[in-house]
Amino acid sequence: MEMTLQNAVLNSLVNQTYEANQALSPKLITNQRKDNVWNNLRNELRECTNFFWAVAFITVDMLTPIKVVLADLEKKNIKGTLITGTYLGFNSPQVYRELMKIPNLEVYLTQEDGFHAKGFWFDHEDYQTLFVGSANLTRNALLKNQELLLRVSSLNAGALVNETKLIFDELIAKSEPLNQEWIEAYAKTWQAPKAKSNYKQTEIKPNQMQKAALKELDYLVKNNAKKALIVSATGTGKTYLGAFAVKNYAPQRFLFVVHRQQIAKAALESFYRVLGGNRSDYQLLSGTQKNFEAKYTFATIQTLSQDDVLQKYQADAFDYIIIDEAHRSAAKSYQKVMGYLTPKFYLGLTATPERTDEQDVYQIFDYNLAYEIRLKEALENQMLSPFHYIGVQDYEEDGIVIDETTNLRYLTSKTRVEYILKQLDYYGYSGSHASGLVFCSRQDEAKKLAQEFNQQGYLAQALTNEDSQSYRQKTVAAFEKGELNYIITVDLFNEGIDIPCVNQVILLRNTQSSIIFTQQLGRGLRKFKGKEFLTVIDFIGNYQNNYLIPIALSGDNSRDKDQVKNQLLLAKEIDVSTINFTEIATKKILTSLEQTKLDSMLELKRSYKELSQKIGRPPLLLDFLKYNSTNSEVFIKNNNLKHYGDFLQKMGVEIKLSDYEQAILHFLTKELANGMRIHELLLLEMLCQKEIVSKEEWMKQLEIHNAVVNDAVIQSSQGILDLSFFDVKAGKTTKAIQYGQVALVEDNLLEYRLNSRIKAALKENEDFAKLFKDVLQVGKRLNRNYDNQTQFTLYQRYSRKDVCRLLNWPKDVSAPMYGYRVDKDECPIFITYQKDDDKKRNALYQNDLHNGTSLRWYTRSPRSLESDEVKRLLAGVDEGKQKMKIHVFVKRSDAYGKEFYYLGQAKIDGTSVAEEILANKKTVGMDLKLTTPLSAEMRQVLFLD
Repeated sequence: MEMTLQNAVLNSLVNQTYEANQALSPKLITNQRKDNVWNNLRNELRECTNFFWAVAFITVDMLTPIKVVLADLEKKNIKGTLITGTYLGFNSPQVYRELMKIPNLEVYLTQEDGFHAKGFWFDHEDYQTLFVGSANLTRNALLKNQELLLRVSSLNAGALVNETKLIFDELIAKSEPLNQEWIEAYAKTWQAPKAKSNYKQTEIKPNQMQKAALKELDYLVKNNAKKALIVSATGTGKTYLGAFAVKNYAPQRFLFVVHRQQIAKAALESFYRVLGGNRSDYQLLSGTQKNFEAKYTFATIQTLSQDDVLQKYQADAFDYIIIDEAHRSAAKSYQKVMGYLTPKFYLGLTATPERTDEQDVYQIFDYNLAYEIRLKEALENQMLSPFHYIGVQDYEEDGIVIDETTNLRYLTSKTRVEYILKQLDYYGYSGSHASGLVFCSRQDEAKKLAQEFNQQGYLAQALTNEDSQSYRQKTVAAFEKGELNYIITVDLFNEGIDIPCVNQVILLRNTQSSIIFTQQLGRGLRKFKGKEFLTVIDFIGNYQNNYLIPIALSGDNSRDKDQVKNQLLLAKEIDVSTINFTEIATKKILTSLEQTKLDSMLELKRSYKELSQKIGRPPLLLDFLKYNSTNSEVFIKNNNLKHYGDFLQKMGVEIKLSDYEQAILHFLTKELANGMRIHELLLLEMLCQKEIVSKEEWMKQLEIHNAVVNDAVIQSSQGILDLSFFDVKAGKTTKAIQYGQVALVEDNLLEYRLNSRIKAALKENEDFAKLFKDVLQVGKRLNRNYDNQTQFTLYQRYSRKDVCRLLNWPKDVSAPMYGYRVDKDECPIFITYQKDDDKKRNALYQNDLHNGTSLRWYTRSPRSLESDEVKRLLAGVDEGKQKMKIHVFVKRSDAYGKEFYYLGQAKIDGTSVAEEILANKKTVGMDLKLTTPLSAEMRQVLFLD
């Protein structure tokens, strides 16, 4: 360890040519797009044996994600110490109250005047790490602000450790333990620091995203569109957006259609603030109020759709009609109204156009999607209240785990409710009191939970669809006044309710769909005075649909299982909103994910229907990329589909293809569409545009696309296109035969042309031409993820076959390759970090990459230092001039499929080479040093437990 740390210091402070463990090297930590201060502190927390922090300023808005990590540490009996103070009165009494809730954190209050420290010290088994700099324990400091912290590590004998311990000991000696009595005394005299504000109440104006939406609407209107749809996340001001749209259009008469009178009243007020004018021009049309002459009418659909009401209006009575919650517009009542009234323009507003019943909302609005403001974009643009999502394990007792079939008696037991309330209290809320919406799975459960909440001192009321409208309004009013802390419901508040004061959302049910999950999350995202953030606590049981949680939080529609796993493990922030899972909850979601086939034919068909509804035609493969839908690679890698035309036929689209045309599309899809190398794609694209392409023209295009050009890659590309690379056994035949056997491109060294059959098919078969060009476009689009100047792109995923191709080998020799292959001058090594079977080679050979730089690796057995492949591997190593170029590929486990992450090239440490006995067989072991140290993010993806 001493030498490792010494090299890390030398690399950072003396000369970066020293090979170093980057996790130990002194480093400047800042908030960046891909990393931030909190991510670094969290990683240290997860791996430390204890910690000691001295921080002056703390805000409640950052304690929630810290509590999640500390809850996991408490189960491992890992404790920490925090010293803080009262400098400038910055820390609120609530901060100290929240700190007192953390059982494994000792909090001390320093008596030092002017205490302004920012230091974070972590003790590991054989070394310590210290962060010092500008960042306090506040949300903006750890996630967003321009901060500078220096991270340094030291051994126990180091002067830095002893000096740090001495300073912390002195601080504690001058401090007192935090206690409840002190907090209450502090609260009586504390006054919040006055924030400078230049804010003045002015007229309501559209924000930047609303301006963009209005511009698109204006374009549609000018081009004679009759309908349009705007998708705007809950809380982003879609009602005001509608008002701005009406103001721009300036209709003679206008109609706003909603499904609840409460929303109609609120919308009327919002429109009046924007449009102004005579108040009497604004009227409601509902069961109790009917004015048929108003200039601006706000109607409930229940009243408007009645025959005697609807017929009071001429069909063209209104110039402009807005349908709020437009995803409901497929219902009969809405269709009746829209079929009768014929305004000059219909505008639909919705947060969730994707309906669970698969009704086509996009078609209703003529596929004119004017603008989308999704949850992620809205949060990044500070249009919503930030949130802290916490995924915790649900209550378990005597081996009973909550799932879809759990008995009501257990769901509402006193011990489970005590556990729930304990979590609610621990993670807290922003504001003077809790205002929480609790979503459960059954109406009888909601009622019983409300009783238990009340019995334990938490004011709660159940609301179900059995309750009258007046009772619901009365309950919501009491909730908004603070007379109730919790409303417990099933799905009554999924949409169409506006309660800005909500500061907690509690999820006590299975995630049925990402649509419903987002709707329920959105109930608390409206901004509200005194609410700095929303706390979302999700109790995760053994549900089959747990895998939907990271998908819903990220908005990821790719259906790429590895991508979803990474999102879960990395738990990235959205601006200053954080996503947090306890370790047990993470394992439950991973278990659910392993048991789910995200790319099943059923799921792909569902994606296809959603996208075809959105764009109004059968989507091509490129459309899935354009519209941020299912990742095109999911179709490409699907073993049940030879090509996308195959899928279209399964969807009932009439596609006519000959056997040869199918073979060509099969080849393009499986070998080139992944975009890993652009060379073949460019040549084929050029040959679609002109009959003959010279080698010089091809080289020029490769240069334009910044692609490497040399004899080896050109020869390899030609070998791919003439199918010689695939002339290897594949079952009872060869891949070359499966791909049509005949070279796609004919060349005479100086110029290229498509073979006559492909040329004719492109001219004569529109279906083939469309699919052929679609695959090439997809390949070029996916190529943006790769560096065309290198064989492999760091941290991208490759299969063994991909590696054979990109190493410019003449044949696909991936089948017999297994762990590695020593070629003339290059050797790819494939490592599975977590082994599913202890008898497998990788498990026995203990391949390891524990520090992000060094890898202990072993050859096959039996091997010795005299073996030919070992000699070739070691050629030039002792002289410091290693001849063999070693490429390292790693995957987390076999559950991650056939692809491995590329970790870059590696050098052999000659002093570490030795013959060893593993599993009673002789092998040769050696240390490999990555030339590019593993990034913190990739370390989490591959090795985080």
